[in-house]
Amino acid sequence: MSHKATVWAIQQRGLKPATKIVLWFLCDRHNPDFGCFPTQARLADDAEMSISALNEHLARLQELRLIHRVRAQDPHTHKRLATRYILGFEDGFPPKPTPETGDGFAGTEEERGSEPSPDSGHGAISGFSAKPSPDFAQSHLRNPEINLVREPLSKPVKEEEDAQARDSDFDRFFSELLNALGFAANATLPAWWQGWPATLHVRRWRDDLGLSEDRIIETAKETRSDHPSPPDGPKALDRFMERAAQRDAIASAANANSKKPKRPSKCEVKLPLSDDEKAAFYAKMVNSDGYLPQSVISNTIRDAMLARGLVTPERLRQRGVR
Repeated sequence: MSHKATVWAIQQRGLKPATKIVLWFLCDRHNPDFGCFPTQARLADDAEMSISALNEHLARLQELRLIHRVRAQDPHTHKRLATRYILGFEDGFPPKPTPETGDGFAGTEEERGSEPSPDSGHGAISGFSAKPSPDFAQSHLRNPEINLVREPLSKPVKEEEDAQARDSDFDRFFSELLNALGFAANATLPAWWQGWPATLHVRRWRDDLGLSEDRIIETAKETRSDHPSPPDGPKALDRFMERAAQRDAIASAANANSKKPKRPSKCEVKLPLSDDEKAAFYAKMVNSDGYLPQSVISNTIRDAMLARGLVTPERLRQRGVR
């Protein structure tokens, strides 16, 4: 890990979040003494994206002249060797192409005027000898126009469009948040509000605390009454966002409890028994062999059971009912 490289990556402006994350992890794999040689599988795992998506971001970084890739192959097996990534702040980074130098080869006048060859490479830079091979002349980036196997594009294209839309929506929300905190539109932001670490911190308020974007902006505006000056970074707002999430959780729980149906009390569910129900209940007690208190059967209940034919006079005498 190179501290100088990661600081340089954070200072780069104008990049999309995913592209900047790739640049940061690339710089995190940089060694000041030996250079930067991470595999694509390692970078893709670091950035949590597919290798094909990683290649698109690497191509964009190279187009912006923030990185330069030096590819090499084994001269005997033609097996591709680890790619070296030269970062924009390093001494070996190639200069911008000019009419005099052509492809930006930083060599001697004699070397710049010579034709490419297996010994000289094709405009080799940074002191590494390029050994091109006919088998590896083309870029290893995916090229949908020459792929022999065509994959269905509907789903990947839709996912990419959705990702771009989400990035655009978040950029709009982040700008509204900065405006709510009192930052002018064209003002230079403090260091802790710059780059992808700040946006990642704000995303955690939404993803981890469960706050909506409107709630975050509302809470940010509330902090201005006690702190007129904008905070130095998003971490200064953590306490306010956590309190807002707690208040929302308490309010949600109280609202849920108020909507629960009230459990009826015993007196509310107890209904008076009809005469037929009373007669059937006590007849069951008389006809059974269980204990029967003498005072439990009144004359009215006795007459009701006899009238409905639920018991016989003989059974009543056997059970001691007069």
